[in-house]
Amino acid sequence: MKGWFVAMTMLFVAGGCTSGQELRFHKATDDAIRFTGRAAEHDDGSLSFDWSGCHFTFRFEGSRCAMRVADTKRNYYNVFVDGQPCGKVAVEGEPSSVELVSGLEKGPHTVLVQKRTEAEQGRTTLYGIETDGPLLALPPASGRLIEFIGDSHTCGYGTEGKAPTEPFSPETENCDLAWACILARHFDADYVLTAHSGQGVVRNWADTKETSDLTMRQRISRTFDMEESPAWNFTAYVPDLVVIKLGTNDCSTDIVPSEEAFCEAFGQMYGVLREKYGKVPVLYVVPEVAPAFYGYLQRFKERPGVENLHCIMHFGGITNWAGDLGAGYHPNLLGQRKMAAAIIPYVATITGWEMPMRIIR
Repeated sequence: MKGWFVAMTMLFVAGGCTSGQELRFHKATDDAIRFTGRAAEHDDGSLSFDWSGCHFTFRFEGSRCAMRVADTKRNYYNVFVDGQPCGKVAVEGEPSSVELVSGLEKGPHTVLVQKRTEAEQGRTTLYGIETDGPLLALPPASGRLIEFIGDSHTCGYGTEGKAPTEPFSPETENCDLAWACILARHFDADYVLTAHSGQGVVRNWADTKETSDLTMRQRISRTFDMEESPAWNFTAYVPDLVVIKLGTNDCSTDIVPSEEAFCEAFGQMYGVLREKYGKVPVLYVVPEVAPAFYGYLQRFKERPGVENLHCIMHFGGITNWAGDLGAGYHPNLLGQRKMAAAIIPYVATITGWEMPMRIIR
């Protein structure tokens, strides 16, 4: 296996499809299919991946398409056709053909498929795409790429839940409605989500240790979120910006990580990013529940060799408990939009990208 990257868009799945007699098969690694995210390529031309937000795009001439996939558990995918959401589809078990969309008006269509659930829900293997017409040349890639390193807020945990008391369900997790994807869309940028619910940079949710044995500081070096090996091939892509939002889980107990513990853990993460990505700007968004991290980072920035590291505080009051929460007391789409809106101006300033004057969606 080897690390694999390509740019991507979104796609929608309508349901299971067992008949594929009229469809042409195209391997996942076909040049006409653009994949974005972290994946391992196999000798048969398939791709395996588990990180939330992995997505792929293709364009075809026809009215119907499907994907041939397998999954170690059960994952959900968003499907977009010609830029419009078409629904979600479930993928599980042994290899099968899953219909993405049918009944389209005959002609050229662009399809984007996005893994909306995170790695704990299983690892997907994409064998290829099935279409009732030829694949066409891909639309141009965005030309901008942001990598987001985060936790459940980035994964979209509970975004589609109807009430904060509603328990978490994979069906209501949707990374496309989370602040990171919203922010990327606002800048017409592509994205990679390196995120895992319950994780911190120093300590994970409710851990009794000051420093957890495994946090995002190690996971960022993995091809698969849930497996230590193979290591990720960082040469596969270099983002224009890295945005980190961690700290909610670090401070989930009464014991706040010390500055020494934070700087040791974050120093490991920062070191990997600098070694692999060079001088790419890094923005750390400190959650409102971890105010001590802001001071830690200001002093960390003064260390020799630290450069192009930016830090902002996500102050309280951005969201409310009346209508901004989904399942498990996590932000719903309304809350996630507010979170994205608070970060967008900083991204524009750091990157030099024009901040579009349009509704955040």
